Amino acid sequence: MITKYKLLNIMLNDMKKQNTLYQPTSFWEYGSKLLIEELENNNIENFRNLTVTRNFFVPGYSAVEYLENQSKYDPTIEQFDKIVQDKRFVTRLQRVFNGNSNAFSDYRVLKASNIDKKPYLDKISESAIGNPIEQHTFENRNFSRSFLNYALGLSFLKQKADTSEINTVMEIGGGFGTLGEILLQDNRNDIFYINIDIPPVAFYSTYYLQEVFGKETIACYDTTKDLETIDINKFKQTHKALNLCSWQIEKLQGKIDLFINFISFQEMEPEVVQNYCNHIERLQPKYILLRNILEGKRKQSADFLAGVQEPILGDDYDNFLPNYKLIDTDSITFGFITEDNFHSQLRIYKRIENENR
Repeated sequence: MITKYKLLNIMLNDMKKQNTLYQPTSFWEYGSKLLIEELENNNIENFRNLTVTRNFFVPGYSAVEYLENQSKYDPTIEQFDKIVQDKRFVTRLQRVFNGNSNAFSDYRVLKASNIDKKPYLDKISESAIGNPIEQHTFENRNFSRSFLNYALGLSFLKQKADTSEINTVMEIGGGFGTLGEILLQDNRNDIFYINIDIPPVAFYSTYYLQEVFGKETIACYDTTKDLETIDINKFKQTHKALNLCSWQIEKLQGKIDLFINFISFQEMEPEVVQNYCNHIERLQPKYILLRNILEGKRKQSADFLAGVQEPILGDDYDNFLPNYKLIDTDSITFGFITEDNFHSQLRIYKRIENENR
């Protein structure tokens, strides 16, 4: 499919030539088509208020249906207002509908748990690039669900690991670039960020990070696609971040200190995740931080296309990462337990060879 965006066309055409391990599996094959179609009919400047992007990689606290048609829910609020004496409960109901209540709960956990060490989280605030339809403001700082998800994960990591020497962070499947924004906006962090993703999502994150930090600071696919090797140390001298396509992980040379994956591994098939884990081990991060549904993502079926062929369970990572030791997990405080009792679990791994240093 030819799109109106030159860089996205280059990414999509080059992806067709790659090993299937670097191409979309069932979940993202379905999702990518919808995202490209949506992008063709809209402008990327508004990607964070579009239906498909919000269903696939721009999570929210409020239901998509509510944000798209809030007036539809006004009669419920009006009827509630008529039957309660204490009008504060009306405000509470509105905050449940618009997601503010859950967002504030996560913000309170972040405030209570944050430790004053890198990566610093006490000043972070999210940009309005992409024209978000849902963003919450607490103490003059802006947060989306994606932003708080990552911030809570980093706070959990700081509770359990020595993060003082984390200077290079790599992520696979970074959505529209939230983690990069958190790590790069505070100069105290002194962190170089690498994001690897499939198109079209890699196109969104390129747009977002370059809009936030400037095109000259984020090296992306159009400047790296023809390189035989991608030397991490060389790019650290000239840029703040690398935003790459999935197949370029084979070209990466050097070491990283921390690897992060939130959600996207559970949307892939096991052989794809195993291949990525092999490359992660090659780059020798000291720590790995993952977020995965403990029970695995729902399987794809005729009436549910946004699923996987073989769900990846939380414990599967113990086998994917034989040179790493699981040091802690969490679903309740920093992760999330869904209303239907699925555990969105954070998992921290430490490289075994470092245990006796």
